[in-house]
Amino acid sequence: MSTGESADGVAVIKVRDDGPYKVSGPVRVVDVDGNAWDLPEGPFVLCRCGLSREKPFCDRSHREGGFVSRERA
Repeated sequence: MSTGESADGVAVIKVRDDGPYKVSGPVRVVDVDGNAWDLPEGPFVLCRCGLSREKPFCDRSHREGGFVSRERA
């Protein structure tokens, strides 16, 4: 399995510098209001800048908004 790929039904979430989380693998996303999305293999991207008009999904607003994050664990 290469980095960023899902295998054996395991979801993989890749943190991207200055951008969204890239998700591969089947997963259920639930927001604070209890709205749920059952998503297939993907990949799809989740907003982490807070600027997206399509939350919890990324709409590339981070590019115009100048979002910067390169934190490491």
